[in-house]
Amino acid sequence: MAGSGDSQDSREETETSSSAAWRSTLRTEAVLGVAALTYLFFGFVGADWEADPLSHPLRSLLLFGWIFAVLVWASFGVVRHAEALAGLLGEPQGTIILTLSVILIEVAMISAVMLTGSNNPTLARETMFSVVMIVLNGLVGASLIVGGWKHHTQSLNLQGANAYLGALFALAGLGLILPRFTTSTPDGSASPLLAVFLVIVSLGVYAVFLFAQTRTHASLFRMEGESSEGHAEGAIHTVSGHGLLLVLTMLFIVLLSKYLAVFVEVGVTTAGLPAALGGIVVAVVVLTPEGLSAVRAAWANQIQRSINICLGSGLATIGLTIPAVLAVSFVTGRHVELGLEPAEITLLAMTMLVSLTTFIPARTTALQGLLHAVLFCGYLLLVFD
Repeated sequence: MAGSGDSQDSREETETSSSAAWRSTLRTEAVLGVAALTYLFFGFVGADWEADPLSHPLRSLLLFGWIFAVLVWASFGVVRHAEALAGLLGEPQGTIILTLSVILIEVAMISAVMLTGSNNPTLARETMFSVVMIVLNGLVGASLIVGGWKHHTQSLNLQGANAYLGALFALAGLGLILPRFTTSTPDGSASPLLAVFLVIVSLGVYAVFLFAQTRTHASLFRMEGESSEGHAEGAIHTVSGHGLLLVLTMLFIVLLSKYLAVFVEVGVTTAGLPAALGGIVVAVVVLTPEGLSAVRAAWANQIQRSINICLGSGLATIGLTIPAVLAVSFVTGRHVELGLEPAEITLLAMTMLVSLTTFIPARTTALQGLLHAVLFCGYLLLVFD
């Protein structure tokens, strides 16, 4: 009788634990349900409201805020599952999954805006420049300030940081600066020959970098003493479970991107807002959760992981977005300008120089973060000036 009672108690505890786990999972994955309802709403009702957004400015602003919030929430879901995979797979594989997931979202959103309404030739350029400025100045600055405030001085792997910066600066120079000075086109666009060259070089360099990061030189992107624990909540503790939910969440982001694209296109081309705002909107949706992950890592004295996230995002943005944008341009016939304006080139060059002085000593402080934050404020001023 006693054995039977113990068995029944054990079954009840198991059922209770299982029920609690499912409730926890449903709570943390509620974004999937909200995203699905949002997609259905815009598909059947919101499409008519989007036909002429400027006729009802307040309603359009509310709809934009709604879909923007859902996309940011979904992006947090992507980062949560990517961080869980980082804990299960270790570094640098976890950070690579996070970076590639974010870049796929970015490419999907840029493509959606490019294919919506009239041609906006500078959107891709402004988005990539926004991501680079937000990552190298905004996120790096915030991470160094937060980490320096709590831990005073933090150490990182100099060789890994140099590898990131070398690849990032080379691709940024070829993709965002060189097209402005070539004479084969009258504007900042790339000639067919240069476009093919940029696609091959960008994909080639990034592929080689990934191979080195994961295979031949993985130790350069780790720091002894730093852990790579995931921070996901819920009952999912397997690679396949987190992988499936990661893909589903990204799918809804891609599906909802085309509706956000309508508001971005109208705001930039019709309402007369600065062209760079379109790129900033895309960059904020993409980078908000990843940025918080980087800052949280710096606060936890995991500055190497924080820098891997920041510099990895910048490198992936240039290495993968340029080929994707040029491919969309070739298929659709949309004109794309990659070359930055002189003021933007100056700011990018200043960012490169400050980044070198920040990472070469291999020890970071809050003062260095302040310099990056100042450059980020200069970028925001440039958008509206």
